[in-house]
Amino acid sequence: MAQKCSVSLLALSLCLLAWEVVADVSVDMVGDTEVYKGESAQIRCQYTFTKNTSTIMVQWFVNDHRGKRVRISYSDLNMQKLDEGTNYTERISVSGDAGGENLTIVNVELSDEREFFCQVNGLSAGNKEGRFDLKVFQPPEHPVIEPVHSGVSVTNALPSKIATCETRKGFPQPNITWYRNHKPLHHENGQVHVLTLLTKDSTGLVTVQSELQYKVTKQDKDAHFFCEVSYFVPGAVRTIESKKVNISIHYPTTKVEMWRVSPEGLVKEGDTVEIRCQGNGNPPPAVKFSREQHPDVDLTAVNGLLVLKGVTRGDSGKYLCHSLDLTQADNKKVVGELSFTVHFLDPAVVVPKDSEEMQKGESLIASCNAMSSLQTNIVWSKNGEEIQKGNVLSLQDATFDTAGHYHCEVTVPSLPGLHTSGSVHIIVNGAPQSRDVMKEVDMEEKVGKWVNLTCDMRGYPRPTVMWNITGSPDWREVLRKETEDSVQSTMTLKVTKDTVATCNASNNMGVENKSFTIKSIPIVPTAERNIAADNSGVIIVVIVVSILLLALGGSVLYFLYKKGKLPCGRSGKQEISKEKNNKDEIVVEMKANKTEESGLLQGVNGSKKPPSDQYTANNMERS
Repeated sequence: MAQKCSVSLLALSLCLLAWEVVADVSVDMVGDTEVYKGESAQIRCQYTFTKNTSTIMVQWFVNDHRGKRVRISYSDLNMQKLDEGTNYTERISVSGDAGGENLTIVNVELSDEREFFCQVNGLSAGNKEGRFDLKVFQPPEHPVIEPVHSGVSVTNALPSKIATCETRKGFPQPNITWYRNHKPLHHENGQVHVLTLLTKDSTGLVTVQSELQYKVTKQDKDAHFFCEVSYFVPGAVRTIESKKVNISIHYPTTKVEMWRVSPEGLVKEGDTVEIRCQGNGNPPPAVKFSREQHPDVDLTAVNGLLVLKGVTRGDSGKYLCHSLDLTQADNKKVVGELSFTVHFLDPAVVVPKDSEEMQKGESLIASCNAMSSLQTNIVWSKNGEEIQKGNVLSLQDATFDTAGHYHCEVTVPSLPGLHTSGSVHIIVNGAPQSRDVMKEVDMEEKVGKWVNLTCDMRGYPRPTVMWNITGSPDWREVLRKETEDSVQSTMTLKVTKDTVATCNASNNMGVENKSFTIKSIPIVPTAERNIAADNSGVIIVVIVVSILLLALGGSVLYFLYKKGKLPCGRSGKQEISKEKNNKDEIVVEMKANKTEESGLLQGVNGSKKPPSDQYTANNMERS
């Protein structure tokens, strides 16, 4: 300014005047220094004059993209005017008061982030210009992270691409920071490298793309990577995190693990055995199976699973699993091992085999054994009932009851699926023998009644049973049951007379008999029974009347004797004695008749059955 004022005296005077004017006016700029894009911003230009002035002109200016100043508003005490053809013509309004003027900008744009100028001119009172910087903000979109899907190998010599992170349409430019398990990653030669790409759209919004390159190790297989975006807002700095991602880390196999999938526990012959093999490399390597005794013979397996169906004891032993990892350094072979035993139980061997004949009274020792890879239990049973434990069966003093099938069951307590069994058939030779201890049976039956007689004989060889009937001719065999060592024959006979039925049993060892003696009871005709019953009734009535008459006569004589009406001579006593003798005879006869008739009555009324009927009922119950 000093150089300009030295041109001429007039210029010097004007320069001094301008200096004086500046000294008489103060301008302060206040308002919204930071706003979000799309909101409204208000800037106040406050001015103060040290001298009174009748004219105040206020003009608002901005610089365009070429740096040229452009006026956007003019006002004085009489008028207000918005300049036409500017970017602010439709978006600003101006209002003033005695102390200043307010500029309001609506729908703030990114281009509004600039410096605004307020010129205040009071003519002779002085003039001055104020400046105001407006900051505009736009929060970016949520960051999007995209990990590599092909996996990253630990064998790569240089850092490998891990993931990219992008945040779009932010202003001012957002910043991206990478994290591994919440620990920030910074540039490190040979370990961490970050590439950043910035793009700006037509509205001025900024998109930031960041790529993380990282040298991974096996420990990174469980690590989580994410990016954090930090951006500015009015009066603060905010952050937002992306989702966390896990990277597939490829590393060579150093160990092979083998395990038996099924069956659980001990293995027995006939089982299906499944063996799984897996290496600890990633991706899991292909594997092959073989046996220790034939390591060069590959066993058929699918996806690391070896299936052995219907195994036998010959499948016992050690199995090998070889890793086929192509990334293995120096082609180092990694092998896994697994051993198992196939347990077995051979068929039971019983001695004597199949069947054995014994004589009555003899003894026999039988044995049952089965080869097994485990401890066994042996139980002998007959007819479903346990009779002895252990592999030896001892039979002493054989009888017919000793004969039969003996079953031995062999089990393995530690492996319930293993079991076998065997049996022996014992035959006891002997002469026929009746199952009934009574060899002679006496019985009474009514004539005309059918009677069932049963003969049950045992013996080996099986006896021949025949009936010999003496007496009643009408009989027949109605049932015959035969087993290996017994015969049961039932015959029915119609009683017509006294009969003897004999059951004869015989084999090459001897003979046995059983006899039935039947006494026949004649049938009494119905008419005779009725006559006897009627006569008995009459006799009973006579006896009762006689008793009553005797009692009455005795009472009369006793009464006359007491009154002295009867003579006491010898003849009188003889008469009395004679009467008493007659009385005694009648009583004896009465007792005999009473006894006889009482028996007849009982037979007629059915209160007591005749002996023949009683035996028949009992015999039928036995039959």
